[in-house]
Amino acid sequence: MTKIKKLIVNADDFGLHTLINQGIIKGYREGFITSASIMPSANAYEEAVALAKDNPKLGIGIHLTLVGGVKSVLPKNKVSSLLDAEGRFLPDYVAFAKRFYTGGVKAGELEAELRAQIEKVLASGLNITHIDSHQHTHVLPGINGLVRKLCNEYNIKRERIPKESYTFSGGFKAGLGRKLGRAGLSFCADLAAISANRAGIKHPDYFFGMLAGGHLTAELVGNIIRQLPEGVSEIMTHPGLETEPLAKIFDWTYTWETELASYLCEDNKKLLKEQGVELVNFGNL
Repeated sequence: MTKIKKLIVNADDFGLHTLINQGIIKGYREGFITSASIMPSANAYEEAVALAKDNPKLGIGIHLTLVGGVKSVLPKNKVSSLLDAEGRFLPDYVAFAKRFYTGGVKAGELEAELRAQIEKVLASGLNITHIDSHQHTHVLPGINGLVRKLCNEYNIKRERIPKESYTFSGGFKAGLGRKLGRAGLSFCADLAAISANRAGIKHPDYFFGMLAGGHLTAELVGNIIRQLPEGVSEIMTHPGLETEPLAKIFDWTYTWETELASYLCEDNKKLLKEQGVELVNFGNL
């Protein structure tokens, strides 16, 4: 019996900025975004909560945040080992990993902050479909076990496993640095998948959008759709209404507006139908 191709299109960074929030909702209402991951301590979090409640069929995950220069949920003096000199999270996963693996992060502070983030989102009343994280820190060895413990405690039964195939490109021309970064992350995600399976945590079978993260186009998304395997796949995306103002705030060189257009694209909508792809979110796993 042929398995159905199912697709989750998950927009990250819900709550980071109003232009990102509005882009995600536009991509959900007018396109084929099915899910979003909310950042508990980001500046536009409350707006994201309100938008999620106005669009209750949009899947909502908790985007655990330990990097990216945003503030913590707990007071600075309670989680100082997680923060920089200005009292914000370290800029990226490389800086965090360096501090974490050299013993600079206090285990109690790490658990307290992640717990506070989960509890903040759960207290909002949103129906949470899954858990993931900003820059995928939740799959790092040493972090993943803690996340698994918290998922069990808070009855969160679905998780992103960002294990894009080591050889997949989808037509995106990536440099060596991106390829090596993807390989390292996919290796960590493979380990996290083993742990998730043992714990009965559900996750998609396949993951796309890592190598081209922040740079997806309508053509690249179409290439992914054409190559979707049977089973459940996730495409990670970073849509936003306008790239120019966002680029002045975040130095990630993302093309937010172009990513949004990928899911509004009529050709890609037709392609989904032609390929027999069923759109779902993590709650359908």
